[in-house]
Amino acid sequence: MVGSVFFSTDQANPDTLGKFWADLQMYTTDPGSPDPQRHLQRFTSAEVSSRANKWTGLNPTRWRSAAYDQAFTESERELDPVKRAALFMRMNDLVCGDGYVLPLVYRPNVVALAQGPAAPLSGWDNDTGLLHDWYRRG
Repeated sequence: MVGSVFFSTDQANPDTLGKFWADLQMYTTDPGSPDPQRHLQRFTSAEVSSRANKWTGLNPTRWRSAAYDQAFTESERELDPVKRAALFMRMNDLVCGDGYVLPLVYRPNVVALAQGPAAPLSGWDNDTGLLHDWYRRG
């Protein structure tokens, strides 16, 4: 599917992300923030995409879990960072354990550097994503 169609908000188009008529789809999402709260919101029952919300919900596959919704609600109120992180891990286990999300990372590319610079690489970003952390070896 062409990205401009898939990610559009055209309510009449049956091929948009919000409708999700397929059995399986693959695309990457960007949490957009170091804090995962907003990213994890996309898996709540309140965000189920439907005709009632004009297919704009963040949960296009319409997966629902009362346990997930409860953990998400608790994470919104939790101020202790350790307890909050434990809730995030629980939510991750729920979406992955139900097969709703299949955590696959496969980014085939070749990266090489000269002997001088040292660059920390990340499987979650492009090759220059941590450019501010590069340094010249001694």
